[in-house]
Amino acid sequence: MRVIAKRTLREFWQRFHDAEEALKAWHAEAEAAAWQNPAEIKAQYGNASIIKDSRVVFNICGNKYRLVVKINYGHAVILIRFIGTHKEYDAIDVEVV
Repeated sequence: MRVIAKRTLREFWQRFHDAEEALKAWHAEAEAAAWQNPAEIKAQYGNASIIKDSRVVFNICGNKYRLVVKINYGHAVILIRFIGTHKEYDAIDVEVV
């Protein structure tokens, strides 16, 4: 799958250095994936939350951070919509961001 945009992840791990390895690992796994539906994501990431409108929330660094993406399964594209701390995540509407 194609992840848009790694720059968002890079900017985040420059602020929160402890997230760098986890985000690099997630990015590599996502790029190598060929997810066709949410069930395939849940099979790989049991703690991921499937949200309506093709959105998925991933827990990063043992749920210290949250990553929200929107996936176009037909085009194999993952669009990063949000990455932040739990406090920042609690302040957003995951279905709108």
